[in-house]
Amino acid sequence: MDLDTSGIIGQSTTLAEVFRVLGKVAPTDSTVLVTGESGTGKELLVRALHANSRRADKPFVPINCGAIPKELLESELFGHEKGAFTHAIRSRPGRFELADGGTIFLDEIGEMDLSLQVKILRVLQEKEIERVGGTGSKKVDVRVVAATNRDLEQEVAAGHFREDLYYRLNVIPLHLPPLRERGGDVLLLAEHFLEQFCRRKERPPLALAPETRRILAAYSWPGNVRELVNFMERLSILVDGDTVMAADLPAKILDQVGDVA
Repeated sequence: MDLDTSGIIGQSTTLAEVFRVLGKVAPTDSTVLVTGESGTGKELLVRALHANSRRADKPFVPINCGAIPKELLESELFGHEKGAFTHAIRSRPGRFELADGGTIFLDEIGEMDLSLQVKILRVLQEKEIERVGGTGSKKVDVRVVAATNRDLEQEVAAGHFREDLYYRLNVIPLHLPPLRERGGDVLLLAEHFLEQFCRRKERPPLALAPETRRILAAYSWPGNVRELVNFMERLSILVDGDTVMAADLPAKILDQVGDVA
């Protein structure tokens, strides 16, 4: 099958293995758990999963479980009926209903409150939801994909995550490697983003000097792809010449890498 990788760039063997599993699991309805450090591009991977599924023409509905206060998250996920709480002036569908027929992406699922985890488990088992303040259940046909930068096995051991939900979500584990484990992808991505930002800013393309390339390849990129994107944008604004020299790099990177000549 011709895989739509939704803009994920890379040629490393670690990424190739991720794509191999993605190609196999995308056409199924299996639940997928994507793990990886913050900034590795987990949402891009999940979008690629949806784009290559039989649900590609149906909604893709993401929700960041860590960004919404826990008292509001239940209503966001399952919807609510009019009068269910003080500000519920009208009935409203939740993300599961909006995703009907498509894919719901539960990002940062490791942040979810235990009481809500029970309700997610019920959706996975019964394929139905109940709105906050509602009296009946609604059937939903949704593929659930979750992501986390936490070690959920450790969270289970610590009593912060339900073991039964972990096994329900972890049918197909997909681990997105950190940038430092992706070899030559660092320079491939650096050049791609740099060219993109230069084009947007309507300036001639910037080249990376050989020493700059060695330093960027040796740096550990703790913020992963997100850090690299932001850094390339900064270079596209601040570098005056037509080449990014080692002297243009911040002390943070130079200090960590040391002498790579």
